[in-house]
Amino acid sequence: MSVFNNIIVKTTELLPRSIVGYFAKKYIAGESLEQAVTLVKSLNSKNIFTTIDVLGESIKSKDEAIAAKNEAIKVLDAINKNNLKSNLSIKPTQMGLSISEDFAYSQVEELVVKAKGMGSFVRIDMEDSSTTDKTINLFKRLNQKHDNVGIVIQSYLMRSMNDIRELNNLGTDYRLCKGIYIESPNIAYKGKQRVRDNYLDLLKLMLKDGNYVGIATHDDYLIEHAYQLIKEMNIPKDKFEFQMLLGVKENLRDKINSDGFKIRIYVPFGKDWYAYSIRRMKENPHIAGQIFKSIFHIS
Repeated sequence: MSVFNNIIVKTTELLPRSIVGYFAKKYIAGESLEQAVTLVKSLNSKNIFTTIDVLGESIKSKDEAIAAKNEAIKVLDAINKNNLKSNLSIKPTQMGLSISEDFAYSQVEELVVKAKGMGSFVRIDMEDSSTTDKTINLFKRLNQKHDNVGIVIQSYLMRSMNDIRELNNLGTDYRLCKGIYIESPNIAYKGKQRVRDNYLDLLKLMLKDGNYVGIATHDDYLIEHAYQLIKEMNIPKDKFEFQMLLGVKENLRDKINSDGFKIRIYVPFGKDWYAYSIRRMKENPHIAGQIFKSIFHIS
């Protein structure tokens, strides 16, 4: 992040919630499940699939984790009741992974079993590197008994190639992304092209071994090369999909959709939208920059 962008992000963090909310609403479905359902219905009407995530930060107790799980159950009920083309995404620490691995397993398994009963799916998100081993272990345990659960792999982590060599043998359902957390250069690639190259290497091996991949990126370069790989390897359409964040590069989203490829949009909602929005601005200073320009009428 440049010094100027860093200043913009720091300035944005000091803005009133109402102002941040005005500009962030493009990237958040709202505070309520009802708002998320309405948005998902609109996307579904365009033959766009979704994954719904209840936003939540800083789980510190089992009671908070249980409450988060109960909110996720409500999401699954809403998906089923409204016949939504959607699945559920969860953050393992939100389910109590940092409190107890066994406790988190029981929490997530309850969601996976419920999702299975309604023909749905649960995606376990990947967080920062302090939780990577625990998250992979959680997935492996669940995958032994359930076939409707998937995991996320981040291409900026140096370990990811070794991880997928093992996970591919399990028939893993992936979401492949670049990675958003600030990590040490000892464990994470820092160069833009190096991260891209690793992304494509990971994608190629995932597809070669017959795994299902959610190709999660807004990078035109990666999408173009993913198109090429899919064509060169003759990958059937039922072995991959593209995934993007809500409100980001909607023209590209629509192009992928019109090209006949499955596209899934990440739809976050909840009362913790502010923390999520600030985090997204730190990850993508361009968003903060647009807010800054809009407020001060800079063209």
